[in-house]
Amino acid sequence: MSLVRFVNCVFAWIDENLSDWFLPSLARLYFAGILLIYYLNSALTKFGDGLFSLSAGAYVQIFPKAMERVGYNESELSFFHDLVVFLGTYAEIILPLLIIIGLLTKLAAVGMIGFVIVQSVVDITGHGLSGKSVGAWFDGAPDSIIFDQRALWIFLLVFIFLKGAGPISVDKLLMKRNILPSKF
Repeated sequence: MSLVRFVNCVFAWIDENLSDWFLPSLARLYFAGILLIYYLNSALTKFGDGLFSLSAGAYVQIFPKAMERVGYNESELSFFHDLVVFLGTYAEIILPLLIIIGLLTKLAAVGMIGFVIVQSVVDITGHGLSGKSVGAWFDGAPDSIIFDQRALWIFLLVFIFLKGAGPISVDKLLMKRNILPSKF
């Protein structure tokens, strides 16, 4: 019984002293180490000649079937397509950076969850990912892109959404100055 009490005390101490600052900080560190460069590199492939000039490749990545229908001439696409490609490209840069610096972290995490879901749908329906690449849960193969890797990405982002940015963040600084509510 004393061993059980000791283990319970250790876990209670860990929970009381680490869960509010260590876990959110660790989650943001994991996000930075695993996904930041991936998303920044992906966004950089979408730019044309300047900061506000998007390449035809951006349209192909986001709207592959629509681009095929118009002979890969993005000028034939609608304003809606332009808007989605523009917002998607900048979201791919801004949302990860917001999570890393801990600014509006919960909102950025929700935005990234939506981004990952849309990215996965486009990969399956637009780029034709199927079979082993899509994978399935409980199949004994933990290496599929969609149901394994991206499910873990979403879990990480859900954790960041639930726990927030932690103490080393712009959010915490803004909360101390009463600019953001304390549970933001």
